[in-house]
Amino acid sequence: MTAPPSDQSGRRAAIRSYVVRAGRMGSGQVRALAELAPRYVLPFEPRAADFSGAFGRKAPLVVEIGFGMGDATAQIAQARPEFDFIGIEVHPPGVGALLQRIEERALTNLRILQHDAVEVFEKMVAPASLAGVHVFFPDPWHKKRHHKRRLIQAPFVALLASRIAPGGYLHCATDWQPYAEQMLEVLSGEAALRNRFDGYARRPDYRPLTKFENRGLKLGHGVWDLVFERR
Repeated sequence: MTAPPSDQSGRRAAIRSYVVRAGRMGSGQVRALAELAPRYVLPFEPRAADFSGAFGRKAPLVVEIGFGMGDATAQIAQARPEFDFIGIEVHPPGVGALLQRIEERALTNLRILQHDAVEVFEKMVAPASLAGVHVFFPDPWHKKRHHKRRLIQAPFVALLASRIAPGGYLHCATDWQPYAEQMLEVLSGEAALRNRFDGYARRPDYRPLTKFENRGLKLGHGVWDLVFERR
């Protein structure tokens, strides 16, 4: 998904919230990467991007960080055609899988960036330019010694808030209660954001239930959504 922002000296922090794993690629994913990536995967550039040019129109833009295999991402893009979406993911199998879904659903409002999310937000996303940011089920890094690897930390939330336009939103979701509690504390501590709900949010209709989430709910596991608005 991403890494912590660089410090004031400009040095990149070594801690990352993801580990790039050599996942197995199906033949369909391999084909999608070869044939569809040139059309739908945007190149990383260390400068503010004209994302409207990639879509051929001017529309509210939502960025999702860490879309996994992309099923929910594709469902959301299909259900909200009035928005444009960019999904950020570093794992090739997930990128290939989402490319397949873009082709199958004939989605014109979804593009991909296969790059570290912090660099994308630092370099490519202009301040106050986004209608929303989605962070669904980031790695909770369960062990206490790994908590520093969690994505939702105050410096990164401040960066996200700076890229969201006033009235835009940051929507996070997790199925790990201790991480949900940390998310609520960190998001509540960001002065540029305000909670749209009293504590945790009801799951918005636009976020579909994943197969994994459905299985967990049937077993009595909880899911916590948080929706904060840019002041």
